[in-house]
Amino acid sequence: MTREAYSFVRTFRPEPARELRVDRHYLLCASAGALRLEAGNQSWLLPPARAALIEAGQPITVSIPQPVTSASVLFDRGFVPAPAAPLAVFDLSPLARALVAECGAWGEGDEPLTDYARALFAALAAVTWRLATQPSPMVVPAGRSPEVRRALRLTGERLADEVRFEDVAHEVGLTPRSLARRFETEIGMSWRAVLRRLRVIRAIERLAADDTSVTAIGLGVGYASLSAFNAAFRELTGLTPTQYRATFRP
Repeated sequence: MTREAYSFVRTFRPEPARELRVDRHYLLCASAGALRLEAGNQSWLLPPARAALIEAGQPITVSIPQPVTSASVLFDRGFVPAPAAPLAVFDLSPLARALVAECGAWGEGDEPLTDYARALFAALAAVTWRLATQPSPMVVPAGRSPEVRRALRLTGERLADEVRFEDVAHEVGLTPRSLARRFETEIGMSWRAVLRRLRVIRAIERLAADDTSVTAIGLGVGYASLSAFNAAFRELTGLTPTQYRATFRP
């Protein structure tokens, strides 16, 4: 008999996007590095401080931009209730991270869980199911039309440069005014706001990857000074880059 819940701890090399669908409720997170997750025309970055709770059978697309170590947990549908939403991405509390780490001792297997292990997995579910009711605002809309999706891709490829909206519009075959309307209609954000969010999310990815200095990361995602980088980062996350990196460490 397969366990009611088990931990999935594994290190992956960079991989392109692939669709994933599992028959258990899935708490997807990383203990090192970062994952990219896309579903329903939206995308998220999952550094160690963040997790995704995915209902059984819900399709998602996962890509691995850099080496990553997963520290995920899968729950049998008879062991825990269904999550409140098919997909929720949220910040992990210190308690949740400690429970994920402790559950790592029980991988997939046929042996029944001990009473202690069952209590741990049940506690982890109770904590993360509640956290999932407060999803993270750091979502990146993926866009619906080919023009907007290509504009997002081009923008993401040029974060370190002086990327100009007019150039992006020209390359996707729209006037700046038409592309601006598409962004507001499909995404609900201006291109400038999306650019700022993409830069911060790319910075989070770099912060999770290694110990590169905050200044170098800020310059690498297109900010001219550390103060400008800190201000933009704090506006979106509530923390400075240094404070945010500290949350990756247990």
